[in-house]
Amino acid sequence: MRGNNQQQTAMFRYLTLAQQIPADHPARRIRVLLDRALGRLGAEFEKLYSDQGHLSIAPERLLRATLLIILHSIRPERQLMEQRNDNLLSAALLV
Repeated sequence: MRGNNQQQTAMFRYLTLAQQIPADHPARRIRVLLDRALGRLGAEFEKLYSDQGHLSIAPERLLRATLLIILHSIRPERQLMEQRNDNLLSAALLV
């Protein structure tokens, strides 16, 4: 007799990326400062982009990636993408 395919989510522990980073980690303070600064620049970025054409990568994301390159001394952008997959703290700043 075939049993039902009931999922037992209680067996698994699902954590968000933010829950995996310690509360006192410096990356959290950097994230707050970065969010504030980029929030103030949002209107300026909006003026720079056309209403027509394809969507671009948000400049806020590009600046976050640039900051990670600087903080982690990563030279090529390809290495940044590899680091992002391996390093939770890097991913937390990009998101």
